[in-house]
Amino acid sequence: MKKTAFTAVSIAVSIFASNAQPVIRVNQMGYLEDDLKTAVVMMPETIENLSANKFRVTTLDGKHTYNVDSIKITEAWEPMAMSARVYFSSITTPGEYKLIGLGAESPRIKIGNDVYAGAQEIPLYYMRQQRCGYNPSLGDSCHTHDGILVLSGEKDGTYIDVVGGWHDASDYLQYLTTSANAVYQMLFAYQQSPDVWQDNFNASGLKGSNGIPDILDEARWGLEWMVKMNPSDTLFLNQIADDRDHRMAVLPADDLVDYSWGEGKQRPVYPCAGYPYGLMGNLNDSKGLASSVGKFSSSFALGARIFKDIDPTFASGLKRRSSNAYNVARANPGACQTAPCTSPYYYEEDNWVDDMELAAINQYISTGEHRYLSEAVDYGRQEPITPWMGADSAHHYQWYPFVNIGHAMLALHGNDNTRKEFLRNMRSGLQRVAERAGDNAFRNGIPFIWCSNNLTVAFVTQAMIYREITDDNSFLEIETAMRDWLFGVNPWGKCMIVGLPEDGDYPRDPHSALTNLNQIQVTGGIVDGPVYTGIFNSLRGVHLRNDDKYAPYQNNVVVYHDDYSDYSTNEPTMDGTASTTYFLGRLASKAK
Repeated sequence: MKKTAFTAVSIAVSIFASNAQPVIRVNQMGYLEDDLKTAVVMMPETIENLSANKFRVTTLDGKHTYNVDSIKITEAWEPMAMSARVYFSSITTPGEYKLIGLGAESPRIKIGNDVYAGAQEIPLYYMRQQRCGYNPSLGDSCHTHDGILVLSGEKDGTYIDVVGGWHDASDYLQYLTTSANAVYQMLFAYQQSPDVWQDNFNASGLKGSNGIPDILDEARWGLEWMVKMNPSDTLFLNQIADDRDHRMAVLPADDLVDYSWGEGKQRPVYPCAGYPYGLMGNLNDSKGLASSVGKFSSSFALGARIFKDIDPTFASGLKRRSSNAYNVARANPGACQTAPCTSPYYYEEDNWVDDMELAAINQYISTGEHRYLSEAVDYGRQEPITPWMGADSAHHYQWYPFVNIGHAMLALHGNDNTRKEFLRNMRSGLQRVAERAGDNAFRNGIPFIWCSNNLTVAFVTQAMIYREITDDNSFLEIETAMRDWLFGVNPWGKCMIVGLPEDGDYPRDPHSALTNLNQIQVTGGIVDGPVYTGIFNSLRGVHLRNDDKYAPYQNNVVVYHDDYSDYSTNEPTMDGTASTTYFLGRLASKAK
């Protein structure tokens, strides 16, 4: 079956490519006035002596025409025969334009410092849709019986109230790993750009101002769930539900999966464990608690600082929990993975020193105690570069959370030598990705593993933080290219965040029960993104239910499909979505 699907795609490519026309890919959100502005043109035939004079930029009404700055011939994206980067940074006047050349015309190009204004709020729509317990987007409640402890020794079978948090993706599992990262990412996004966030919803996620920015309402929703997942100083919980969830694709309130306690009743709650475990024969490879419990600590610490003046009592509790979690994590080194059940799939997180580095530097910032700074440096030196950077592949979520914000915090809060050391580490990671990109037309050095868009967001985050700390523009082109990739400068001309921009070519058929069953757009959700063809062919249940409109641009190495049945490339993820808030917030802050 999988072989047949792959053959069909390959045949479609070979037939369609012979009739293909040149296409121009641009950032459909737009370009800031002082941006490095680049488009990519892909051509089905080789053109001799291709030069910049083959292209021009015009206003939409055609009254004004501009020369492009230059072009650069690059490696072709197969099955297209030729590719080039077209530069037009000299056009800085705000307005709407189009790029024309070789008989092709780009989508509308918007230029202005306000092109990202308001975009920072869009991911929060998806986060509210993902809420578990009371879901304001659906006006209904779900999973209100959670849950029953499993694999917890003498506590097995005990009921514990863990209602809340977010569903992880288009299924309804919930993971501490991804949720804690989502909390930290949103808190960090607010901290770095505090003035851009709006207040249009209340704490319940319903329309109406409550005097608190919506991003903090959402982060608090996650923090309150994390408090439930840490019911005592010695018990930290890691996961709610398991892959038995996948037996039905329904709206959250209609989830009637029976985990042996009745249809739609309690779901299993797994503890953080420092050893391999699973309920039905498939085991993970956990070796410690530090990755998960370290995430508890850093999110609680940053939450305590941000909510100190908003809700001092809540903040005080978070601070105490953060300190305790740090001590527990430090005493239990190693990675804590999610639990498989009927299938062998789980988040295969192997690294943990990055989580401890971030936890330690947050303890230092919160307390001023220098031992924490020293411990953060020690942890940071054990993983100077996040291992996926420069690599061709990795296991699923192996090097999570993909970006090490602890390095940046050490650069900002350490002494001169520490600053130089960890900025050098950040630079080395960026350099490895840039070298892997080589002469790629899209400047993409990201490995096309499952959730490649999450890695792309992580790269943009690291590059942006590094540039803003150092004023070093060495990676400006690849940073901008990876940002542009998310908004249409990719082989498929696809914007990867649902609803951004509103008139863009974003996913219309994502792997989501909300969209599939009720035509509810999952606005703000970033989809997994392109994967190696081998991954697409190997995952259970992945196929296409519709004709592939992007067939001319698929090849035998990498594919993307805007198709409900391809959960490998077109499923929105909660943590990836939360991670977009930092860079969208920074871009929105450029608006006048």
